[in-house]
Amino acid sequence: MSKEFEIAREFEVDATPEQVWDAFTSGTGGWLWPMEAPEPREGGTGPSGSDVTVWDPPHRYTNRVENVEGISEQTLNQLDYTIEPRDEGRRAWVRYVHSGIFVDDWDNQYDGASKHTDFYLHTLRQYLTHFAGRPVTAFATFDGPEASKAPDAFAAVGRALGVTEDTPAGTRVTVQGADAVVDFRNPYFIGLRTDDALIRFFGRNHWGAPVGVSVHDFAPDADAKADETAWQGWLNGVFSRP
Repeated sequence: MSKEFEIAREFEVDATPEQVWDAFTSGTGGWLWPMEAPEPREGGTGPSGSDVTVWDPPHRYTNRVENVEGISEQTLNQLDYTIEPRDEGRRAWVRYVHSGIFVDDWDNQYDGASKHTDFYLHTLRQYLTHFAGRPVTAFATFDGPEASKAPDAFAAVGRALGVTEDTPAGTRVTVQGADAVVDFRNPYFIGLRTDDALIRFFGRNHWGAPVGVSVHDFAPDADAKADETAWQGWLNGVFSRP
């Protein structure tokens, strides 16, 4: 049965309104995934075939799409971003609202979307705080094997990273030969930050899908295929161990 949903979040961030605006409109690869920039006008074309319904830089941006392409479970999707200056423009206050209509399995979809929103917006703040002004040079995203759908799959990922559910943010770990800081940890997601990358782990097994990984790489010589090969091999290895 179709049912409307709304997921709203408010937060402040140590970035200027212009930096936040750029992250939402042209820098999505640094914290979410690469998307085409919206046509900069009301009535223009936005990402994924959406329509730009509000365009007021750097304060307000809204896009809306019906019959979401490739997502049969959703018939309407709207993203609304409001940005206000704080501390004479040195910081920003942000209100993010994701709304629309889910067609099927509403409770599971809403739970997944709500929890993903918190993690994505945390990644946005990490990006703005640590990588603002650095273009993402490589982005990779991929899923684990079928075995990563198991109920305990994400716990196995945490053990392989040396990150328990009690590991506090700021803890340093070594993975794939690199030093990293744990910037996020809960039962559903793990975030690692290196000097040149944000590496995100998604416990989508909680919603019946495989565990996922995304790598936002800011190193000048970064290569998306190399990142995917390395981390896909690591993830597959987690689920091939006896």
